[in-house]
Amino acid sequence: MTTEGTAEGRRPRLRDIAERVGISEAAASFALNGKPGVSEATRRRVREVAEELKWSPHQAARALSGAGASTVGLVIARSMQDVGSELFFHRLMSGMQAVLSRRHYGLLLQAVDSVQEELETYRRWKSEQRVDGVVLVDLRRDDPRPAALVELGLPALIAGGPDPLGLVPSVSIDDAAAMTAIVRHLRDMGHERIAYLSGPPSMLHVHRRIEAFERAGGELSLGHCRVESTDFSAAAGSSVTEAVLRARPRPTAVIYDNEVLAVAGVGAVRRLSLRIPADVAVVVWEDTPVCTALQPELTALQRDAAGFGADVAERLLRLLAGAPVADYAERVPSLLARASTLGVLAHTEPR
Repeated sequence: MTTEGTAEGRRPRLRDIAERVGISEAAASFALNGKPGVSEATRRRVREVAEELKWSPHQAARALSGAGASTVGLVIARSMQDVGSELFFHRLMSGMQAVLSRRHYGLLLQAVDSVQEELETYRRWKSEQRVDGVVLVDLRRDDPRPAALVELGLPALIAGGPDPLGLVPSVSIDDAAAMTAIVRHLRDMGHERIAYLSGPPSMLHVHRRIEAFERAGGELSLGHCRVESTDFSAAAGSSVTEAVLRARPRPTAVIYDNEVLAVAGVGAVRRLSLRIPADVAVVVWEDTPVCTALQPELTALQRDAAGFGADVAERLLRLLAGAPVADYAERVPSLLARASTLGVLAHTEPR
């Protein structure tokens, strides 16, 4: 059976699992709760049947038995303003919640100011049995969180990655391939001087994007590629864009790491009386409704962030059920070329 519930349409019970496997309800309970008394083969079969039936324990009984919280945790070490302004996080969480809700799990979100506070949150959640597992985002270089979660015994899955040390499984997107596609597109449009306004390079995905940007520039023999790091804020998008476009030689194309930076950057372009794309082309890493609301419409990477979140939740739930979970790579995002890069350059000589 692969549909949710039983053939009669009622909520599946522990008895249904036991009957399907051919064991007692007590043995099925031991298998699901990780208690001794059943073989590993039986434990795996019980968990497989439970997943097939979309079974979950009654919440009150689960709480009394200490079996778990039916909750997944997500801690984001950024300001709540940043979390609220990036559509990616909304799409990620909606995709996660769509899967978790069907399995009667909740999503507990907390924003903190630092990785250290994030680690303290995990320790508190573990001691209070607040969550069954967590999703890690914004993996850092030399990140202490995967090892800390392994030490805590708190199941985790990375949204992003993969983890360089292989301690925690991940669902990742090939940032290097996506960045290479952007740079190639700009080169094909005649651009040889490109600026990339990135997020903090301490974040592993940003670091990988920077490496890919510089590598692609070298491989394509572009004349001048520069990276300017930001904190993802609108203020940085505005001030850094203005500084970049006042420099000589001036870049003829700018890549922005998110839509917040891009919107602020477009404002700076206009304050300098430059035209998009005749004087400067614009590309955004994340396609959102803002990209088509602006004029000209902005070229952007299109990825299914909600589907990404759903894949993250599915694999974390498999991990919580005791199934082996390997690293998984999502499809490389496609580049949607729009008016902000499809015009003709007004000049090719440095200004």
